[in-house]
Amino acid sequence: MQTMDAAVATPHGALASPAVARNRGPILDVLKAHMPGRGRVLEIAAGSGEHAVAFARALPGLDWTPADPSPEARASIEAWAAAADLPNLRAPLALDVLDPATWPEGPVQAVVCINMIHISPWAATEGLMTLAGRRLTPGGLLVLYGPYREAEVPLAASNAAFDDSLKARDPAWGLRDRDTVVAAAKAEGLALTRRVGMPANNLMLLFRRL
Repeated sequence: MQTMDAAVATPHGALASPAVARNRGPILDVLKAHMPGRGRVLEIAAGSGEHAVAFARALPGLDWTPADPSPEARASIEAWAAAADLPNLRAPLALDVLDPATWPEGPVQAVVCINMIHISPWAATEGLMTLAGRRLTPGGLLVLYGPYREAEVPLAASNAAFDDSLKARDPAWGLRDRDTVVAAAKAEGLALTRRVGMPANNLMLLFRRL
């Protein structure tokens, strides 16, 4: 499971990420304001599964499917899901954005991706955009969360240090330029509709399928 957080095992076998405890409330506030009331949601790179449980519980009209290529992540998702026992939370998918053969059939009304783009090669972002462009319904929502570089905003010292640590771990990782991400989305028929500043120098970027 790709993460820069030190995940901790819980008594029921799931992994707990300190980052999730910090960011799920602010992310959920944005989701409540912009997600559809009903429909299918696909969460890409769902990690420990804590976000999936929190969001499925808070948004009961949405049918939430988490996905992650990591067996460790999927085991954690299954453990959290079993403890939560939510009727609208589906079993995790072994989805790899670089392998269309692993993608579920559409359509979906929303795709959510939290903290993946900077902890993966650029090809993963391109794969994510292709998946969203092919599976989202017209008007469907793509939600991204994480840190970005922005030409008009000075890079925070904490984000610069984080970028250095990412590249030291893997030269293919690192903070992406927001406009480059927006251009990759546009190439797949996705238009940026909202930029939301978040705590700890993160952003949420919301796109709509044209």
